[in-house]
Amino acid sequence: MSTTSPRRRTPKKKDNRRHILWRYFLITVMIMCFAVAISVKLFSTTVLHADRWNKKAMEELARTDTIKPERGEILAADGNVLATNLRYYTLRIDYRSERFKRERLLLSVDSLADSLAKYYPHRSKDEWKAYFLQPMEGKAPNKWPRAKLILRDISYAEMMHVRSFPYLNMRNRNRSGLTVESRLRRRNPYGDMARRSIGSISEDPATGEFHGISGLEMALDTLLYGVPGRAKKIPLTHNIVNWTDVEPTPGYNIVTTIDINMQDIVENELNALLEEKNADWGVAVLMEVKTGDIKAISNLEKSPTTGKYIEGMNRAVLGFEPGSVVKTLSMLVALEDGIVTNLNEAIPTGGSWAYAGGKPITDSHYTSALKVSEVLEHSSNIGMARIITREYGDKPDDYYKRIEKLGFFDPMNTGIAGERIPNFPKHPSKLTLSRVSYGYATEIPPLSTLAVYNAIANDGRYVRPRLVKRLIGQDVDSVLPVTYIRDSICSRKNAAILRDMLSQVVWGDHGTGRRLRNPLVSIAGKTGTSYMVDSGRYNTSRKRLTFCGFFPADNPQYSCIVLTCRPREGAVGAAATSGTVLKNIALKMYSRGMLGNSSDYHENPATGSGPTIFACQGDQRVGNLKNALSFGAFSYFATPRTVPNGTVPSVMGLGLRDAVNCLERAGFNVRIHGDGYVLSQSPEAGANVPKSTTINLSLTHL
Repeated sequence: MSTTSPRRRTPKKKDNRRHILWRYFLITVMIMCFAVAISVKLFSTTVLHADRWNKKAMEELARTDTIKPERGEILAADGNVLATNLRYYTLRIDYRSERFKRERLLLSVDSLADSLAKYYPHRSKDEWKAYFLQPMEGKAPNKWPRAKLILRDISYAEMMHVRSFPYLNMRNRNRSGLTVESRLRRRNPYGDMARRSIGSISEDPATGEFHGISGLEMALDTLLYGVPGRAKKIPLTHNIVNWTDVEPTPGYNIVTTIDINMQDIVENELNALLEEKNADWGVAVLMEVKTGDIKAISNLEKSPTTGKYIEGMNRAVLGFEPGSVVKTLSMLVALEDGIVTNLNEAIPTGGSWAYAGGKPITDSHYTSALKVSEVLEHSSNIGMARIITREYGDKPDDYYKRIEKLGFFDPMNTGIAGERIPNFPKHPSKLTLSRVSYGYATEIPPLSTLAVYNAIANDGRYVRPRLVKRLIGQDVDSVLPVTYIRDSICSRKNAAILRDMLSQVVWGDHGTGRRLRNPLVSIAGKTGTSYMVDSGRYNTSRKRLTFCGFFPADNPQYSCIVLTCRPREGAVGAAATSGTVLKNIALKMYSRGMLGNSSDYHENPATGSGPTIFACQGDQRVGNLKNALSFGAFSYFATPRTVPNGTVPSVMGLGLRDAVNCLERAGFNVRIHGDGYVLSQSPEAGANVPKSTTINLSLTHL
């Protein structure tokens, strides 16, 4: 029997090899095709169209970008910052970031919402949680937001703090989707203080640059803005990047003449008066006599929405009919030109005076005649008009030329944007001249009026008001000198005469500013009232009230002008409104020792006295203190120790620590009211009360 094993069939290796080789062949063909295409494109780019691509490359490399400079700061006289640049940050989350972790957010959202609610409570914890989850609810991932706002305009410290919160504190921010945008913003640390004089800035939509639009920001914009830099494109291995070719030059820091403390006084006093009188608006300017430095300037107007007074239009440099304050300028011309030489000369006034065929000039308080020295004191329209028309009535054009010669129409160049020069009629008629002499038919900025009064206080030296006194740059530290509109607009003698006349306005028996008298600071100045025009006619129920003067009257250090518009409540005379603001400013400055005085009001300080020391539980401590500090005469409270044991001990005069120690050691509880030393105790010393009774102590300072 023969057996045969079945024949096994093996796979055909040749078929498999054929398939593999075929695949390799296809891949090789594809690679060769790509290689040929790349070679063709490379040849086309580098040889056939090389000029076109080189031109594009050169255009890109030749493109430059402007680097914006950092805007300079505006500083107060003592270096306090009035306007500066601060960088603020805006945080957003990109829910479609490549490595945004939805699961991680879901795990951390409770802790994140809790942290945000604690420091940014404008949303509760639940509201913050819903705020983060809402973008993902019911939406496909490709519909999630790319820039979900989290917080806007926060500081650097706040930004770093927020980045430490759960979920946002991952080392790689892309995993949280957090993006940070930064932007420089102009900020005023003192809020609205002197805001109109400091000014503001705005972005130019065409260039993206920020430039001043009001105040010093606009007037000194070229200095504050600086010089832009330039960046050019350079090729690196993987990119074309900006390379700083010319560094930007930061703007100058501008040091102003503003004194923060004086500014605070002026604004508060002006605001208080406007609120009391329910006026439309008010302006006040305080200036140093010798230098012309504007120490404070405030422009307040009633908000139509809130009714509160806010920084408004800078009316200190805008023109208004000044009223009787301009009589001082007229009297200065009369003295300098010799129109009046005898101060005791009687000027006929009476109830009215018809001149040049116009409506008769009147005085509110009149007599038959006034001495020249009394015209300002009585604020006589008739007296002033008679004096000026005596010389210039037949040649009224010459009066304008005379005022022009004083420098009154010269630009102040204070650095305040919108500054205007006084508007006087160049070719007045006789009638117009008579009105101009006492403050009508003209428009004069309050600052121009103040400069004249300041010259009178300064022995005739016509110093130029200034708001900027120093420029600080990278390689520059320049102090701007005091300048003068004219070295002198009147003689020292006539300046002294005018100061005496202005003092009589306040201190004379018939002065219109008598209510401004006070025993601490002598004030000299002039009241002024002008009526506002409605439909081409003066409306006597609507007034602008001015007081311009200086203090102390015998040794002027500061000049000041205050203008209030349309007060409605209580007394509404110039002295009761604007003059009261000036008086309160002077008194506040005196109380703070700003007038070269001591703020100690004691006329005869006690002699031979020393400090008073709190009582203590042992006389030895008093002796030790006396020897250590070398006290001479001094007094101290001696606390009686004669109360029976078991009763309430006396702690009168003791400091808090000794009093509590004494009472608690005796077994009593203590309740404290106030601080300092013990003024009274209840129950009284010696009272027989149970232990653990609460002893009430009233403490006070010496």
